[in-house]
Amino acid sequence: METTVKITTISSRELNRDIGRAKKAAKAGPVVIIDHGRPCFVLITYDEFERLSGKHRNLVIALAMPGISAIDVDANRMEIGPREVDLS
Repeated sequence: METTVKITTISSRELNRDIGRAKKAAKAGPVVIIDHGRPCFVLITYDEFERLSGKHRNLVIALAMPGISAIDVDANRMEIGPREVDLS
């Protein structure tokens, strides 16, 4: 299952005139802010920032990530048993 992300591009002038539009667009995906003809910033939601920065990540969230099922893991089973202890 592939997830598509909508990327919006706006100029810094448009951002200054209508920050609300940029914030609304960021809910659907990253907003690339263009200044002097070049990409200079990306506006994302705080939830997306946390996801990308690894904050509050747990095993359930990691296993739910898109594409995780495509990763082939070859894990060897380990046998762990009691061992002798030298108490001398």
